[in-house]
Amino acid sequence: MLRSRRKSIRNKKHATITNSKPKEERVVNKGRYQAMKRVAKKTVAVAKNITYERLYKRFKTKEGEKETFKLARVRERRTRDLGNVRCIKDVEGKVLVEEVEIKKR
Repeated sequence: MLRSRRKSIRNKKHATITNSKPKEERVVNKGRYQAMKRVAKKTVAVAKNITYERLYKRFKTKEGEKETFKLARVRERRTRDLGNVRCIKDVEGKVLVEEVEIKKR
């Protein structure tokens, strides 16, 4: 499936339209490009559906539940704002990173 997806995308890229060619050839290339684009979209959609089906089947198992929580943790970490990192030293010189500890200080 992966090879067919790559092949259809590659074919679409090779069928690109360039303005340096005569108008008649551009019209033909445009039609070929649009056809290849449709095929590539369908191929990618089928591959995504297969991947999501596998993912959902895996989530229904016990290991899948654990994986769900792992994905949630990763997603939560990605949403943290890295531009707003706080590190403050307390009276003893210990670095405080947790917001709760910083507020207690």
